[in-house]
Amino acid sequence: MPATAHAADTRINLRTSPEAKALIERAASLMGTTVSSFMLQNAYEAARRVVAESDSLTLSQKAFDEFVTACEKPAKPTKALRDLMVRR
Repeated sequence: MPATAHAADTRINLRTSPEAKALIERAASLMGTTVSSFMLQNAYEAARRVVAESDSLTLSQKAFDEFVTACEKPAKPTKALRDLMVRR
């Protein structure tokens, strides 16, 4: 988790069931940390995974090869594309 000069300046509030709260409190205790620290660390790690998955693109080797070929040898512009570029 990144350390910033204002790390504790922003607040996140949430509501939960008594069962979830008790479980989170127990887990935090087992980890030897506060509930806030436990929740922040785990939420931050989950958020990083979600964003990384969203920002990543996985291709098969065949699709990657086709992509590279298309980048290296782009198709010739069509008449419609040339006409459009003239208008711009």
